[in-house]
Amino acid sequence: MDSAQIRDKYIEFFVSKGHKQIPSAPVVPENDPSVLFNTAGMQPLVPYLMGEPHPYGTRLCDYQKCMRTNDLDEVGDVTHHTFFEMLGNWSLGDYFKKESVTWSFELLTKVFNIPVERLAVTVFKGNDIVPADDETANIWRSLGIPDNRIKYLGEDDNWWPNMELTGPCGPDTEIFYFRSEDEIPEEYDPEDDRWVEIWNNVFMQYNHNADGSFTELPKKNVDTGMGLERIASVLEGVTDNYKSTIWKDVIAKIEEITGLPYEGNEKAMRIIADHIRSSVFMSADPAGIKPSNTDQGYILRRLIRRAIRYAKKLNIDIDSNWEEQIAVLIIEKYKGYYPELEENRQVVLDVLKGEKVKFNRTLEKGLKEFEKIASKITDGKMDKDNAFRLYDTFGFPIELTVELANEMGIKVDEEGFKEKFKAHQELSRAGAKEKFKGGLAATGETETQYHTATHLLNAALKVVVSPDCHQKGSNITAERMRFDFSCDHKLTDEEKQQTEDLVNKWIDEGLVVTKEEMSKEEAINSGAECMFIERYPDVVTVYKIGQVSAELCGGPHVSNTKEIPHIKIKKEEACSAGIRRIKAEFVK
Repeated sequence: MDSAQIRDKYIEFFVSKGHKQIPSAPVVPENDPSVLFNTAGMQPLVPYLMGEPHPYGTRLCDYQKCMRTNDLDEVGDVTHHTFFEMLGNWSLGDYFKKESVTWSFELLTKVFNIPVERLAVTVFKGNDIVPADDETANIWRSLGIPDNRIKYLGEDDNWWPNMELTGPCGPDTEIFYFRSEDEIPEEYDPEDDRWVEIWNNVFMQYNHNADGSFTELPKKNVDTGMGLERIASVLEGVTDNYKSTIWKDVIAKIEEITGLPYEGNEKAMRIIADHIRSSVFMSADPAGIKPSNTDQGYILRRLIRRAIRYAKKLNIDIDSNWEEQIAVLIIEKYKGYYPELEENRQVVLDVLKGEKVKFNRTLEKGLKEFEKIASKITDGKMDKDNAFRLYDTFGFPIELTVELANEMGIKVDEEGFKEKFKAHQELSRAGAKEKFKGGLAATGETETQYHTATHLLNAALKVVVSPDCHQKGSNITAERMRFDFSCDHKLTDEEKQQTEDLVNKWIDEGLVVTKEEMSKEEAINSGAECMFIERYPDVVTVYKIGQVSAELCGGPHVSNTKEIPHIKIKKEEACSAGIRRIKAEFVK
């Protein structure tokens, strides 16, 4: 069973169980300001998990484009990827544990034909606050999973999101597959890494109240996720993800370009394959991401440049169209599932080529800097600070620095570099963790006010600047709002002041915010504003603010503009070609 069949059979199975397939959301979140990218299948569904009615109903399934970049430097092993697809199914106050567990078991054993003896599961063991999830354990027993393959684990393993965050939460059950030719152990051991997690079913059963108590939710949800890359490698019997049908043709293309075999060149080929695929999906996204030094653009730039560095290691002629050959293969492979790849084909190819040309110049500067550092070394040793500067400022991986230093008889303080790198990585991960903690819990009063204010800002720009101004993205924290919009010029001071004044005038007028469900066609005909119209279902929610704004959106919003403080535009700047960015704060 190849990866395309797995994706199709997953959707077919859940549709047969009364689920409606929903389209994949873009890579850049439309309504979750807590992260740069959609990092999990549930993120686009946050408003509906919080109680908003979904136009498709209470049983949903999809395959979702996801990006995770906090482990970027680990890509190159057999399992890590930056871009990946998540298969998911959801119950919004409909079915619960019995159906969820039973259907998961049925899909794995009857459709994917996994032998029961290769499966093990974990459930929440309970603590002083919440009891053990015996209900789920008993369902697994009834399906034929023996006691020695059911493990009760604590909150770090089987509770989502964590016991500290307030809001909807609950136990989860994780499903593991024994991926080894060794004899299958009688008992599941969580420390035995031959058991790999393939699926996670989260049961949003409780509300963690502000006073610290946990109470049963009247409306319980199920949220599941299964990574396509991992399940494909499991079902195809490979221990290296890059030998599965997801990657085989891409690796073969890199072998063809380089004239080298995969064996012996695995790390470089994996990085090139992964990073070019991620860059294709990112640059084809409707958000219009371009390489830059901030936010999503910075990640895109870093991915392309890292792919180029490893292409050089394989002696690829960087000035050839090697990146285009790989990108075209990926576009052809995925365009049937993600049509934006074909629609934005030329954009993707231009982004890759443009960044390649720029990085070639940067690489030359880095080599000159290396020579300057090396010329000042008198004791034959390069210290950790210089090694890390070459990495952080010029993009030199430590392997390249060591290689160049060896040629000159210089030793590099690799251990010191690793310490600095580890500290840098921990800071990055801590930041990523803080961002992702947003999810369900971070949509508070201030974020809701800011979100509604973006609608007013969008409307004001159309009045003051041009009717052709359209939202291209936003990011909201409890401290500020950031709003990207299409515009062909830098705003004048007068335009900025008029925009700010108009938003604040509408706030003072106490305009009522209403929502209405209608067909997508009706919404378009009514003139409602919408980012990524092709991503919305046939029935949509339109939020109207008095007579000044009407937008398709998933929430959250205030009920009256008087609930919003006045805004102050702090900065207006270029974001990318044809896209401007406004940063604004509330005046307290």
